[in-house]
Amino acid sequence: MRFEFATASRIVFGPGTLDEIGRLVGETLPGQESPRALLVCGRTAARAGRLVELLRPRGIDSRTFSMPGEPTIDAVHWGTEQVRHDGCSLVISFGGGSAIDAGKAIAALATNPGDPLDYLEVIGHNKPLTRPPLPVIAIPTTAGTGSEVTRNAVLTSTEHRIKVSLRSPLMLPRLALVDPELTLDLPKEVTASTGLDALTQLIEPYVSVRANPATDGICREGIRRAAQALPRVCQDPWDADAREEMCIASLFGGLALANAGLGAVHGFAGSIGGRFNAPHGEVCAALLPHVMAVNVRALQKRQPGSNALARYAEIARLVTCEPHATAEDGVSWIRELCASLSIKRLREHGITTEDFAWIVDKAQAASSTKGNPVALAAEELAEALTAAF
Repeated sequence: MRFEFATASRIVFGPGTLDEIGRLVGETLPGQESPRALLVCGRTAARAGRLVELLRPRGIDSRTFSMPGEPTIDAVHWGTEQVRHDGCSLVISFGGGSAIDAGKAIAALATNPGDPLDYLEVIGHNKPLTRPPLPVIAIPTTAGTGSEVTRNAVLTSTEHRIKVSLRSPLMLPRLALVDPELTLDLPKEVTASTGLDALTQLIEPYVSVRANPATDGICREGIRRAAQALPRVCQDPWDADAREEMCIASLFGGLALANAGLGAVHGFAGSIGGRFNAPHGEVCAALLPHVMAVNVRALQKRQPGSNALARYAEIARLVTCEPHATAEDGVSWIRELCASLSIKRLREHGITTEDFAWIVDKAQAASSTKGNPVALAAEELAEALTAAF
């Protein structure tokens, strides 16, 4: 057996750790006096006001760059231009997965010459980065993507109407600072969709064809925590313990997917997100129970003695806390959880049945789908899509 495990150079986790950001920047950039940072944030730049105030006494000058939605190639290009124009030596990403992915991409493209398409997968030339990106400090404000510990950035090409990755081991953040207190004010619908994205990013790596012993333990622990905490935090957003558990689950999901890959849920999500105005977490949440159901049936039919099928049964035991739960019980539990959290159907994102053939075709070719525990036929993918519709 051969596998590798790579993650951010340093992870700092805990309530109130944002207050340590000034010292941590100094430790991340030793010897640099008065560094200038590009602060990449989400739609509401005011949310980063406290961070700006914490940086100022340490002599850290910051320039704000807002990412109002999921990052596009054009937006990242403008961010790269701002980094170069302002002479920034550091990128601090503060927000959800979109802000963090944007920051990682900006940091990488700021030091590597040429067009972004030179380095992008699928639609570009997929050239490797040859120069280290600017140092990145990633500070998530949602518990979902785990992007603070992944080695890629997912970008939307508006021209091609598809999401693609900029990917390199060099893109791992220098520091991931995870402060659960930053998630306390998230609305219920965002908590639900990002939380289910986190759960998806624990389930898919656990059954992935690239699963390994290091990610297995992380996934088991993360699934257990997410299953117990997500219903609680959606019922009471100010449950600090549940928020902390979900931040751990999200972090673990990022560690797992970066080292074991994903599956068909994310194969669908990447295709759908590039063409429709559909938030990534909501798409994953809508599809998760149905892709699980199709995978379980396909494994029972074609690989009845497989390790992946046994893992689906173990997932069921983790989420239900029932020692004799079956793989089907796990699917039912996830389906009921999604229903209780009022997860939107795919049709509510503007998708029609006429789009199915295109979505299935793109999902089948997606890099995430290559990690799925069983190769699904187009008809099986369409079955999951129909069930989520």
